[in-house]
Amino acid sequence: MAGSASKSFTLILLAMSFYFNSSSAARVTPQSSIDFIKTSCSTTIYPKLCYTSLSIHSSTIQTSPKLLANAALNVTLSSAKSTSAKMSTLSQSHGLKPREVSAMEDCVEELTDAVYELKKSIDEMRHAKKSNFRLMISDVQTWVSAALTDESTCSDGFEGNAMNGNLKTAVRGKIVHTAQLTSNALALINNYAFRHG
Repeated sequence: MAGSASKSFTLILLAMSFYFNSSSAARVTPQSSIDFIKTSCSTTIYPKLCYTSLSIHSSTIQTSPKLLANAALNVTLSSAKSTSAKMSTLSQSHGLKPREVSAMEDCVEELTDAVYELKKSIDEMRHAKKSNFRLMISDVQTWVSAALTDESTCSDGFEGNAMNGNLKTAVRGKIVHTAQLTSNALALINNYAFRHG
């Protein structure tokens, strides 16, 4: 009886040892998350912006291409919403020329579309299943590309000499930043699709 209890105890210890060793080996360290983000961002057009905007989310992202793409989409959505709100406020400023007001209103409309497309992309990625991965990723790529086009169209409205220089600089700076985040998000989605497929 004592031998059987000893064997059982030994088996339990072995099982616990295996469990703790395998679970600690599977843990993602903060440094590995940071390295993963840095390496992934190096494949984007704006790697520095990618890294600075996503490294603060490293504990959530860990080393998951899907979580990285989701984080990039959420950062981009936040920027698009902020930029849209800023454009809406600026469009109601006093002293704007009719052309400036029109460009601002068009920009708000384009950014509203971009926000909608980014939200759809986030929602689609959240509900993805293995059985429909290709369709899902194609939809997300299309919507994020459309958001990038909307942002570019918004920026184009502020070209030319008819615009107030300070207004043009402020608006284009915000829009360019959001467009760069969107471009990075699209690159990370493409990387996720490549790794998954």
